[in-house]
Amino acid sequence: MSQAAGRQSIFITGAASGMGRETARLFHEKGWFVGAFDVNPAGLAALQAELGAVNCIIQTLDVSDKSQFDAAVATFGAATGGRMDILFNNAGIIMRGFFDEMSFEDQLKIINVNLIGVLNGTHAALPLLKDTPNALCFNTSSSSATMGMPLIAVYSASKHAVKGLTEALSNEFRRFDIRCADALPGLIRTGMTSDEFLAKAPDQGPFRLIEAVEVAKVVWASYHSEQLHWYIPEDLAGLDKAAGDNPELLRDKLGRHMEV
Repeated sequence: MSQAAGRQSIFITGAASGMGRETARLFHEKGWFVGAFDVNPAGLAALQAELGAVNCIIQTLDVSDKSQFDAAVATFGAATGGRMDILFNNAGIIMRGFFDEMSFEDQLKIINVNLIGVLNGTHAALPLLKDTPNALCFNTSSSSATMGMPLIAVYSASKHAVKGLTEALSNEFRRFDIRCADALPGLIRTGMTSDEFLAKAPDQGPFRLIEAVEVAKVVWASYHSEQLHWYIPEDLAGLDKAAGDNPELLRDKLGRHMEV
């Protein structure tokens, strides 16, 4: 018998902290088997100690490296008997600054993790997803995928790409009984959010500070739904409508808040 012992299973990248860690905790509470993958081995070890080694597997993973992703999926499949109910492409990085002042190498790092990492994960996991009834490919996009945002131009572009990929694959993967959906979080309390941004967070509105566990709850809800885009908080959906209705007005509003 496999380590998962017949339990439903979720594969999570960026699992050592923030939204990934909270998702691992929540699905563990729901009785699922968890595969936790990250570049942070200490964070993974702490998570495994919390969940219990019988309930999860951990492995360091640079999502931008396809060979590493293939190996991680193979390890996961061996532990679950070839099952993957959810692939959660969550790992991501962000760097702030004006486009012309950011190094090309740093811009490529953002693309390689945030977009290529999702492509690597989806390609690697697809055989397991195909073999699992009602599987879900769930990706972390961003509120910055509703409108290109200044000071995070390449990050925003990477998340637009993830959103578009999710939309396209949500149709293509119906051939395999695989659903696709994404999260578009706003300001979430994670290690990626600077203390300066936390201090400036408004008390109300779409960019109020949200706890990482709220993203985990959305991943759980998505598995039981056909909904495509999940905005966190829900009122962020208004940005998509505003961008479609009057992109110039939204562009100018965003431009008035350019601070590094």
